[in-house]
Amino acid sequence: MTIFSKIVRGEIPAHKIAETDEFFAFLDVNPLTEGHTLVIPKQEIDYVFDISDEVLARMMIFAKQVAQAQKQATHCARVGVAVIGLEVPHAHIHLVPMNSMNDMNFSNEKLQFSQEELAETAKKIREKVVTG
Repeated sequence: MTIFSKIVRGEIPAHKIAETDEFFAFLDVNPLTEGHTLVIPKQEIDYVFDISDEVLARMMIFAKQVAQAQKQATHCARVGVAVIGLEVPHAHIHLVPMNSMNDMNFSNEKLQFSQEELAETAKKIREKVVTG
């Protein structure tokens, strides 16, 4: 079982942004920028391109809803999207609020936020999420 599956099951705490029957979005604990969020399928699938076309399409729509909320909550210019998939063997999409190309550089030093700051960021984004 992956760390992401443990987060979905509530065995490991996370700052949840949004959730449906199929997908879960939560703040990255090693963010590139404030509001950096991970979107995962609840079903444990290692590689994003192993997800069925139908589920992947729904996952991208869910990610779009989260990204729209991030953009409003963080006042960024864009929300960058990255699929890397080497860190955790559970498919995931990075949604990174960005104001410059360098904000999406995964070799940058990760930011450090307190649990209180993460909770406040998650709340600001969560309040803007519209799913449906």
